[in-house]
Amino acid sequence: MTHAHGNVATNAAAPGERTGPGRLIGAGLCLVGLVLLALGAYLGPYTYATSTPGKLTVQTCSVDYKYRGTTSSSRKRIKTRWCYGTFTSEDGTVKDLNADLKSDALYQRGHVIEARKTGDTSYEPDHGWVGAIAEGCAWWFAALIPLALGLFFTATGFAFGGPSDVHRAGQTASQGLLRTVYVLGAVGVIGFAVSMLVVVFT
Repeated sequence: MTHAHGNVATNAAAPGERTGPGRLIGAGLCLVGLVLLALGAYLGPYTYATSTPGKLTVQTCSVDYKYRGTTSSSRKRIKTRWCYGTFTSEDGTVKDLNADLKSDALYQRGHVIEARKTGDTSYEPDHGWVGAIAEGCAWWFAALIPLALGLFFTATGFAFGGPSDVHRAGQTASQGLLRTVYVLGAVGVIGFAVSMLVVVFT
């Protein structure tokens, strides 16, 4: 009678091997969410609070066209309006004869745009505190999406491993976890859309 010797091979990976990549992806998504939260605070309220308010008197405006895409069929033309002129701060301490900013329209010479100096040579239209907070909220709501996915991946170890991985993640996830992920994702999408509308119309 013949006896088989040695270890029996198996196609099934150990649980730790299956969940390891998923937890790593989840941690990465959570980090992305935290970065977006920080960007929202910096690019929204912080930048507005630390910028210099003033007015830009338009000398001329122009349209800049750029193309995105690698092939002629997929290339998309991006139109950006720029206005150039003199920026003068409200307190009169800052004056820049060569200021420029992205504009929502092409204004005539002499038009005055409420603007803010956000850097040594950078300017942007002044949308007020409402616009600044809405911009920050757009980043914060966007952060909820990778945070929700990161929470799910970290808790279940889901790593796009096919139907078996989907089944395993579904069994691992509790109803409370799934509800939390769905709520965070929905709030993130809706909040981002509303915030962007506020930014556009302020």
